[in-house]
Amino acid sequence: QVQVVESGGGLVLPGGSLRLSCAASGRFSSISNLRWYRQAPGKGREFVASINWSDGRTNYEDSVKGRFTISKDNAQNTALLTMNNLQPADTAVYFCNTIVIGSRAGTNDYWGQGTQVTVSS
Repeated sequence: QVQVVESGGGLVLPGGSLRLSCAASGRFSSISNLRWYRQAPGKGREFVASINWSDGRTNYEDSVKGRFTISKDNAQNTALLTMNNLQPADTAVYFCNTIVIGSRAGTNDYWGQGTQVTVSS
């Protein structure tokens, strides 16, 4: 099995910054793609950012472009989501979704438990 764990959430003032971490561990050969999603009460789940592990290509939802940066550490099977100029609309539970190669578990799609980000004055 593969485990995906998010960390780094918390309470921040508008305009502040947070850095989220997503770490994948377990029995797999490599990560193929990693995505961040978020879900706020009454707003549903939405895509935030993604990174391709092979070529480093990134993609961002329009509302976070220029404020959020996704990066990766291949050796640690870890991705970071650096979030700047946070606003109340960014308040949500942030989930990491990791697509892996060689899991040997009947699936290659794994989700973390989520980490809460609250932006409030």
